[in-house]
Amino acid sequence: MLADLWSDAVRRADPSEQVADLELIVKGAAASPEQRVVVVEYDGQVAGAVYLRIATLSPINLEPCVQSIHPRVFDQYRRHGVGRALMDAAAAFAEEHGILHVVTAVPHASREANRFMARLGLAPVVMYRVAPTAVLRSRVSPARPQLGAESGARSRVLATRRSLRRARAERLALPDPEQA
Repeated sequence: MLADLWSDAVRRADPSEQVADLELIVKGAAASPEQRVVVVEYDGQVAGAVYLRIATLSPINLEPCVQSIHPRVFDQYRRHGVGRALMDAAAAFAEEHGILHVVTAVPHASREANRFMARLGLAPVVMYRVAPTAVLRSRVSPARPQLGAESGARSRVLATRRSLRRARAERLALPDPEQA
């Protein structure tokens, strides 16, 4: 059930690999006092889940916090208190460990989830953006154009334009001989 609930959050892989990943995550959380997986049931069915862990606000802000990772509720259980129960578990986990802050992330396009978190008092702090490394590389250091006949012609045109601009600026800067 967790694989279905978190299908958009786990790595893209074969479903059996996704299930294996989640088994590792659940076992790791069970073995660590700083992690917890909370599953909420409604009428005997899994309705939602959240992964909780103690971390710092950021790598450069060492204030401890509880990260509420991917709090999710199945659509048919929305507006039944499941999301509130998940966030209540996050608050209780923080209190157990004497931690003053709870952070979470919800999809930017999910207006309903963002409004829900705002109603609970969670304010937006940062926009977390993700890009494939190859895309980022192509944008931060694009390939230079090949030096060839076309590039050489363009360079000559630009050099000529710069020369004409300089000459025009020099003419305008000279004093008018009739006024001297």
